[in-house]
Amino acid sequence: MKRMRRFYHLGPAWLVAASASATAAAPAPVDLSGPFGLPAGWQLVGAQGPGVEDAGGNPAPGALHLCITRDGGKTCRPALDDILTTPGERKSDFDTPHYLIDARIIRPRPDRPLLWVQAGSIYSGDGDQIIGRMALAYDRAGDRFVPVFRQRTGHNNNQEVRYIDKGPLRGAILSAVPTSDAPFGFWITVNRMGSNGRYASILRYRSGTHYGDGNSLAVIDSEMPETLRRLKLWRPGRPLPLPDGPCPKPRLVQRVLWCTPPGAPS
Repeated sequence: MKRMRRFYHLGPAWLVAASASATAAAPAPVDLSGPFGLPAGWQLVGAQGPGVEDAGGNPAPGALHLCITRDGGKTCRPALDDILTTPGERKSDFDTPHYLIDARIIRPRPDRPLLWVQAGSIYSGDGDQIIGRMALAYDRAGDRFVPVFRQRTGHNNNQEVRYIDKGPLRGAILSAVPTSDAPFGFWITVNRMGSNGRYASILRYRSGTHYGDGNSLAVIDSEMPETLRRLKLWRPGRPLPLPDGPCPKPRLVQRVLWCTPPGAPS
């Protein structure tokens, strides 16, 4: 594996904790009326079922039912129970959300608010987890929210799906998904919102980042110079696109951004 598993930011304190717990309080409602300019009462609400055991026999929160509603949960417009599923795939124990990882309003355009939701399954015996993401827009014609982006990944192999909220890719959604053949790296995909309000891929390429390369950066960060170069948003010789957080000696090695840990030889 390239790096230690990346843990997702959990956001406000009301979100369900990612650590296993036999009992977990349902998340507090997320107001949707204000951000979307809707009548009072629109919310994302959640209901947590009785505690369960994960595949390793550890206590875990019960099934999580997420509902976008305008009437206190009596009806859902829609329910997000399918956030972990892929259409046409056989159902499994890992298709049911148990953890709410993130729920917030994003704005890829000033006039286009979206609801961003990430939820996770129970953990498997090796600590893996299915994580699903959705970005939803309000559909005025149908008076309901509709997905404009969705993607499901595992967790153990440095997979990541990230909404970009600043810089030249502001409003884009980037993903890094492991390849299935050697040399083992990642498929990097850039998704942009189109004129129809839905996200679609505008770039997909095989990374120069590989497993076990010793780079401490997340895959999306290590690939950022090459991603921007392919989109003609950066070229060598310009200041490097640096990730958030400490990066003491960033350097570009064969189109991959490397962050040398403190004390390591440069």
